[in-house]
Order: sequence, then structure tokens, then C-alpha cells
Amino acid sequence: MSFLLEFLPEALADAECIVGDYWAKDEKLGTRFRLVLESACGKIAENPLLWRERKERFRRVNLPGFPYYLAFILSEDKVVIVAVAHAKRHPGYWKDRL
Repeated sequence: MSFLLEFLPEALADAECIVGDYWAKDEKLGTRFRLVLESACGKIAENPLLWRERKERFRRVNLPGFPYYLAFILSEDKVVIVAVAHAKRHPGYWKDRL
């Protein structure tokens, strides 16, 4: 069973900003980040339970080759991406979105 995937508006803004930053540095890098992001979203939609639930009640998927991760929650039959966050910068800035 595949889950419906939804981005919070703030998470979508996170993703667009990151893609734009990478794109400004190098088009290929921006494209690669977008592909890695899309691939991770596909894997989450297929089986979101592969990733453990953290104490704050969210799950996290690292984006290979980049210092970013997707934070998401399960809500009945859908997955809600709450943040595309940097693994080291400003940790937890997005947790009020939960």
C-alpha cells in the first residue's frame, strides 16, 4: 500500500530554497539534490514505517550525499513532510511545526 505524500507549505519552502541555493552554485548540483529528494519521497510513500519514530513523534530520512534530511509524520493514510532540514545548522528550528 502506498501512502499519499503531502508537504507542509513551510517544508515545501525549505525544499525550494535549498534547491535554489544549490542551483545557484551549480545547475547539476541543484538537479542532483532534487532527484535525491524525489527518490527519498518515493521511498517514504512506499513504506514510511521503515524509519523509526523519534521521541518527538516524527521520523527522519537522511538525503544521501547531502547534509539534509526529511522530517515527516504519519497521519492516518498519508505522510506529511514537515521539514527539509540541514543536519547541523539550527537544529530543531522546525519542531514547532509538529
